[in-house]
Amino acid sequence: MRSLLAGTAAVALTAAGFVAPLLASAEAQADIMDEIQERGVIRVGVKADYPPYGFLDEDGNIVGIEPELAQDVADVLGVELELIPVVSSNRMQFLEQGRIDLMIATMTDRMDRREVVYAVEPNYYSSGTNVLAPAEAGLTEWEALDGLPVCGIQGAFYNRRTEEDFGADIVAFTGTAEALSALQQGSCIAFVYDDSFIVSRLGEEDWADYEMPLPTIDDAPWAIAVALGEERFNRFMSGMIFDWHLSGRILALESEFGVDNTPFAERMHETFVDINPSIER
Repeated sequence: MRSLLAGTAAVALTAAGFVAPLLASAEAQADIMDEIQERGVIRVGVKADYPPYGFLDEDGNIVGIEPELAQDVADVLGVELELIPVVSSNRMQFLEQGRIDLMIATMTDRMDRREVVYAVEPNYYSSGTNVLAPAEAGLTEWEALDGLPVCGIQGAFYNRRTEEDFGADIVAFTGTAEALSALQQGSCIAFVYDDSFIVSRLGEEDWADYEMPLPTIDDAPWAIAVALGEERFNRFMSGMIFDWHLSGRILALESEFGVDNTPFAERMHETFVDINPSIER
């Protein structure tokens, strides 16, 4: 938390009026923010298979908590929003290759990823690792996965620990739809993934006979990402995240999309209100 406060101290000084000054104090050199303004469109990479954070509605539109946050960014910049679906195995590459300008795609904040992209601070969300499994499997501890096939997603960091620490045989897929289908077909004993995603699935009729039976491990924050070298955009997005926590925007989106308010989102809101006592609770 000390690191969080240190990383946002400069932003905190300007409280609710911080976004406009960040835009107004643009450096002379061209950067991605200039390109976005000239293009009139910001391209944001989001998940399209991860309800309620990013998923397809009945009309095929990408909706969810993270697309709503992306719309906030576009609105502040005064440009149109183009949502580009990404998955765990390609989201950082899309950013590196310039196929997207910004990534809001359930990315766990890790040091090795910070060598590839800017992980914007403060973090905007958090989740841990668990498994989705048939109730009849009777799983009660992680060690019970030893020697068993477990579905996973390519590029997900928890695959390695599930294999090395608990002896599972990871069967990796490119997307959640494929992994969930394999689980239902009996190709895997369980599906290892973010507990936030699993909770959202357990409320669906198709998963009535499944459970999240293990204790959640490796609770870790999520980071929004911009390309390395984009200093001004990094600072701008830091201000956006600050405002989301301060205003309770993420808490409101959780409620809108049927998610119980997470302890992380509640704690961050309280923290930012505490360091800005002039803001009404």
